[in-house]
Amino acid sequence: MAARMFAPKVASLMGSTSTKVARPVVRSGVKANVVSQRAFSGTSVRSSAPFQTMKRQQASQILAATTRNAMGRQTTRSFNSEIATAMVQVSQNLGMGSAAIGLGGAGIGIGMVFAALLTSVARNPSMRGQLFSYAILGFAFVEAIGLFDLMVAMMCKYV
Repeated sequence: MAARMFAPKVASLMGSTSTKVARPVVRSGVKANVVSQRAFSGTSVRSSAPFQTMKRQQASQILAATTRNAMGRQTTRSFNSEIATAMVQVSQNLGMGSAAIGLGGAGIGIGMVFAALLTSVARNPSMRGQLFSYAILGFAFVEAIGLFDLMVAMMCKYV
């Protein structure tokens, strides 16, 4: 249902925007003094406008070819200049550096975990074994976040 309502709008939009592009192609391929084979009244009418004498299929084929050519030129153009390559390299390095800032946070987190361990053991030496296992667990979590951040930094550079 939505396709039936959407398709005519797209067709009219394409027709209104690309007719200026298609007119030179149409005029060069059709003679102005050709007798119309297909008129709305059913009679053969001599037309001075070559665009009116064309069949709908021919016009849509020309529009499709023009659109394909216009879109094809844009998508096949790749950058070959040294400046573009250098800009890509610079942006990759900036992304990697920005993502690697989080590694400093992982280092601070590890320092805070072991500082809390030292403070806790100094207050209650009998809980040393249990506090050490908690500290190792905290160290693993903070280190995992640091490794995820390092992975993101490497993806910014090499992917």
